[in-house]
Parts: sequence; C-alpha cells; structure tokens
Amino acid sequence: MSDCIFCRIVKGEIPSDKLYEDDDLLAFRDIRPLAPVHLLIIPKRHIATLADCSEQDAPLLGKMLAVVPRLAREAGLAEGFRTIINTGRVGGQEVYHLHVHILGGPQPLPAMLKH
Repeated sequence: MSDCIFCRIVKGEIPSDKLYEDDDLLAFRDIRPLAPVHLLIIPKRHIATLADCSEQDAPLLGKMLAVVPRLAREAGLAEGFRTIINTGRVGGQEVYHLHVHILGGPQPLPAMLKH
C-alpha cells in the first residue's frame, strides 16, 4: 500500500533505526517511544491487522514472536518486557499494518489495564 507508513519504511522511502531484518520481517525503534525501550516488529508484506490473519499466516506470526526475545535481550531487557499487538480501532491500533510492540526499561512498566 503506497500510503502505509510501514510499507514505506520497508521500501526504504522513510528511514528507520533498523535493529533486525530478514526476508519476511523488519524491526526498528519506535520514533515516538512510550517506554525507555520501544521497538516494533513488522512483516514486510502488508497485513492491515491481526484480525486479517488466518492459519496460513501462522509461520509468519510465529517468526515475529520468535524474534522478540533476541531483540529484547539485545536492548538490555533481561529482567522483562511487554509485547503488545493492538488490533483495530477499539484495540487502539493507530497504524494499519500489523506490528508487535516490545516495551521495557529499567523500571517496571505500569499496570497494563486499569480497572
């Protein structure tokens, strides 16, 4: 999709602070971090939301999650981190290209949801 910011990052049209790249995935630092460490992992193929995935996408989704521990370790998050996939408007998704957030830092993160 020509207007998708993450597709443009994949194409190299928009610079990013790349941390990992292979044939299927790209990982980079979020430009608006919500924690001391805030990384994103995206598939290179445009998939709008997690809800658009099917069982056929299981290898790609598994690969996305399998890269998380490596990136977290390399970012100094040995004591823990949070992974988030926001899905759709109600789920808080802002960029409609599937992505995994990795968040962490030296202090514990606040509660994920408030009651």
